[in-house]
Amino acid sequence: MTEYEAGRYDVIVVGAGHAGCEAALACARKNKKTLLLTLHLDALAMMPCNPSIGGTGKGHLVREIDALGGQMGKVIDKTFIQNKMLNTSKGAAVHSLRAQADKAKYHTEMKKIIETTPNLYLKQQEVVSLDVDDGRINGVITKTGAHFYAKAVVLASGTYLKGRIVIGEASFDSGPGGITAASMLSDSLRSLGFEIIRLKTGTPARVNKRSIDFSKLEAEFGDDPATPFSFENFDKELNNINYPCYLAYTNEKTHEVIKANLHRSPLFSGKITGVGPRYCPSIEDKVVRFADKTRHQLFVEPEGLDTDEVYLQGMSSSLPEDVQLSFLKTIEGFENVEIMRSAYAIEYDAISPVQLSLSLETKLVKGLFTAGQINGTSGYEEAAAQGIIAGINAANYVDGKNYLVLDRSSSYIGVLIDDIVTKGTEEPYRIMTSRVEYRLLLRQDNADIRLTPIGYKEGLISYERYEKLKNKIDLIEKEIQRLKITKLKPDKQLNDILVSLNTSPVEGAVSVYDLLKRPQVSYAAIAPVDIKRKKLPSDVVRQVEIMVKYDDYIKRQQTQVERFKKIEEKRIPDDFDYSKVKNLRIEARQKLSKFRPVNLGQAGRISGVSPADINALLIELMK
Repeated sequence: MTEYEAGRYDVIVVGAGHAGCEAALACARKNKKTLLLTLHLDALAMMPCNPSIGGTGKGHLVREIDALGGQMGKVIDKTFIQNKMLNTSKGAAVHSLRAQADKAKYHTEMKKIIETTPNLYLKQQEVVSLDVDDGRINGVITKTGAHFYAKAVVLASGTYLKGRIVIGEASFDSGPGGITAASMLSDSLRSLGFEIIRLKTGTPARVNKRSIDFSKLEAEFGDDPATPFSFENFDKELNNINYPCYLAYTNEKTHEVIKANLHRSPLFSGKITGVGPRYCPSIEDKVVRFADKTRHQLFVEPEGLDTDEVYLQGMSSSLPEDVQLSFLKTIEGFENVEIMRSAYAIEYDAISPVQLSLSLETKLVKGLFTAGQINGTSGYEEAAAQGIIAGINAANYVDGKNYLVLDRSSSYIGVLIDDIVTKGTEEPYRIMTSRVEYRLLLRQDNADIRLTPIGYKEGLISYERYEKLKNKIDLIEKEIQRLKITKLKPDKQLNDILVSLNTSPVEGAVSVYDLLKRPQVSYAAIAPVDIKRKKLPSDVVRQVEIMVKYDDYIKRQQTQVERFKKIEEKRIPDDFDYSKVKNLRIEARQKLSKFRPVNLGQAGRISGVSPADINALLIELMK
């Protein structure tokens, strides 16, 4: 293969999935000449698995990406066919937005944005090796011999590295959706000293909509009106599409077919060696692990308005095609089902993410950043969240500026990155609200207040949007103060309202603020007696109501965050010698020397490091 110089750029992004798109857009918008390379232009922002964006925990990530100046939220707002707020029966901290996507239109919309963004160049090429000179990235080399030079590189290769699809007894090299696998790049990473791990994920069958009897299924609609993901769309009218999804259920016959064919399952025969996601098991895994259950729920989700392909969420499988068809036909409504694309498992290479800094720069090669499933995560949202951070930091590396590092108290993105970098992962990592210590402070509804000032500082948020946010914050603060000083008399009108809300009447004058702290009382319910109220934007009202109702809990978490930051701010020098720390156990010394935490907080989150070890380390640092 003859190499030739194909171009010089500030940043090269390898892979145009959800991580790569956000990384490339961030770099280009920070005025860096950016090259985005992809195995196939038709795979850009592809949804090879679930045709949706958001969900529990994941919706928080999308809002945070948008707050920083990313693109995912805006694209799904344009291309959703159903939109729903989840967990509304619970507290505001776990409310999460989810949208069913028209996957073809999502791809088309994102591709149009990539193609029309200044400073961004899109090419179809397979990267086979990295050009590294004296520990620094210098560029990439493609399968055709093209040598592209750059000061920084972001690897966002998804599940394509040595991808292998498995369907029953059949297996073949491939990336998701039938796109060619990247067969050589992980060898280049291994030769540079990176630890490569093998992971596995999977996807259900796609079936023909015309072959399903929907009269036997339960229809599920979204919210009307729909809530946007992007904060810039809060005062705009979204499309009024509310296309139904459906619920169906497996039964004992379904489970009998699966159990009778477990010997043909690659999961149980040992044919699959990669570790799969614990929180998204295949249907054969569910039947074995939850043997007491007589049925499992599946969601029947359209892949778009212009296709008859339907996605069966909850029915991921790697069983042979004939078995897949047999067990699907046992489900009520699926007696005559036609499979259009078979379910499959896919194994792929990733790097152990403990080889990364919190900036997502690799520790082995300066200027080389990684984002998405190459880091051992799963999901479009987790990938995009890493992508925007890696893109921002790649551009900052080129400019010699400080890296953006979000800590655990700032965002779900901070929790995600800290988790994988500090603890590593043995299975595809998924964000969940339960992983987030300060989730009452890190709600999806206040992501703009938390992160848009950072996006503005990084050059991804316009001056107009930043000023609009400052005005919103000012309105919130003024309204809260007004509620505190506005007193209502205990007249019949007020007490009738309170009694109708199943809360006790008042005997003396009471502030609107104190009334709103009652769980039963809403901002809208007491509007008739709060005559001094001004008309405010709905997102301002929402913030005010949450901040008032959860005031005591919010203050408690803010105190916890202050304690957290004192520990996090105790930095550990890069060249710190752990062998000289007295009373530090051998296991802790080995783990700390391997992971090289940047501060005491991160050190304490490493598996195998105890509180006593942290005390010993603190004493040494204070000397």
